[in-house]
Amino acid sequence: MRYFAALLLVPSLLLNAKDIPVTDLVSLEAGMKMAAPGDRIVLREGVWENTVVKFQGQGTAAAPITLCAAVPGKTVFTGASGLRIAGEHLVVEGLWFKDPDSSIGDSIEFRADSKRVAKHCRLTGCAITMAPEVASKTDKESRWVGLYGSDNRVDRCLLQGKVTKGTTLVVWLGGLSTGRHIIEHNHFGPREKLGKNGGETIRVGDSKTSMETAACIIRQNLFEKCNGEAECISNKSCGNLYQGNSFVEVSGTLTLRHGNGCTVEKNGFFGNGANGTGGIRLIGEDHVVKGNYLENLAGDDVRSGITFMMGLPDSPANGYFQVKGARVENNTLVHCEHPILIGMEGDKVPGKPSLAPMDCVIRGNKISSPKATVVEARCDVTGVTWQDNQFYGKELGLPETAGIAFGKEPTVEKLVPISREAVGPSWWK
Repeated sequence: MRYFAALLLVPSLLLNAKDIPVTDLVSLEAGMKMAAPGDRIVLREGVWENTVVKFQGQGTAAAPITLCAAVPGKTVFTGASGLRIAGEHLVVEGLWFKDPDSSIGDSIEFRADSKRVAKHCRLTGCAITMAPEVASKTDKESRWVGLYGSDNRVDRCLLQGKVTKGTTLVVWLGGLSTGRHIIEHNHFGPREKLGKNGGETIRVGDSKTSMETAACIIRQNLFEKCNGEAECISNKSCGNLYQGNSFVEVSGTLTLRHGNGCTVEKNGFFGNGANGTGGIRLIGEDHVVKGNYLENLAGDDVRSGITFMMGLPDSPANGYFQVKGARVENNTLVHCEHPILIGMEGDKVPGKPSLAPMDCVIRGNKISSPKATVVEARCDVTGVTWQDNQFYGKELGLPETAGIAFGKEPTVEKLVPISREAVGPSWWK
C-alpha cells in the first residue's frame, strides 16, 4: 500500500499544479512563498528594468517549480537586472536578458549566496544578448552565466554579443559546487576579440580547482565567431566530456588547459579559412581526442588543428603540465594550414617548458591538406606512438615513420555544422 501511495503522489501533484501570475517583485516574492512542486510562476510580458530576481524553492524531479515568461521571449530584463537560482528542481524558461549592465556583477548565477546553491535546476529557452551599439570593453568585468551547485542544466539558450572582460559561461567548483552539469543545444553567438585574457566563451573550473573532477557534459552546442581569445572553451578540471559541438569561424580552440582525463569526441571545427581559426589543444594527462572533424582551419601555433603543448618541470597549478597518456584517434583534418603541432611552448609562465609529450598514441587519423606540412615537431617525439594513420600534404614534416602512410590522399567523409535552427530558444527564430 505504501508503494501504491507513492505512485499516486506524482499525478496528484501535477493535477493540483497551478499558474501563479506575477506582475512585479512584490507579487513575485509572494508567488515564490506559495509555490508548490508542479506550479508555474508566470512573469508578465514587457520590460523589467533594473530587476534582480531571486528564485528559490524546492520542487521535485517529477514536479519542478517553474519560473517562466507569459509568452516566451516577451519578458525582457534590461539594465542592472539579474537572476539568482537556489534550491532544487527549479526551471527557468523563456526569459530574455537584453544588454545586461555589468555593474551588478554576473547576470545569472545558480546560487543565492555561498551557502545556498542550485541542484538539479535548469535554465532553458532563455537568451542573453548585447547589441554592438551599447557594448563597451571598458565596462566592469562580469560573466553572463555562473554554474554553481551540482547536476544543473543549461539548454536551448542563446548567448551572443558579449564584449566585456569575463567568461560568458563559467562552471565553478569547490565547497558545495561539485559539477556534473549538462550544457547542451545552446547557440553561442559572435563574441569579438577582447585583446587580453578573460574572453573565453566557456570555462569549466579554474586553476585552483583544476584537479577536482567536474564530470560536466558539453554537447551539441553551436559556437559561431566566438573570438574573444585563444581559448574558446577552457577546460580547467577533470573528467569532462565535450561531444558533438560545432565551432564555426571561431578564432580560438577547445583547450584542455588544466585537469586530466577529459574526452573530446565527434566535434566539428569549420574555419572557412578565417584568420586564427583553430582546433584542439592538449595539456595534462589521459585525455582522449577521437572522431573529431576539422576543416579549413587557418590558425597556427596554439591555434593549430591539434596542438600538443610542452610541459613545465614542477609546474605550478596555473602553468603547463606535461602531456601524458593522450589518445588521439580517428580524427579527420581537411585543408588545415597547420594540422598537427607537437611541442608548442606556452608563454607567460616562470621557467622554460621542456617536457615533451610521453606515452601518447596517435592512431587511425586521416589528414588531407595538400599545401601543408602535416606534422610540425618542435620537440623529441619518441614519446608518441603512431598507428594506422593516413596523411597527405606538401610534406610529412617527420622522417619516414612506422604507423604513418604518407603520400596518398585518403578518402574522407565530410561533416556539416549544426544548424542555427537546431539550437537555442525556439522563440528567437
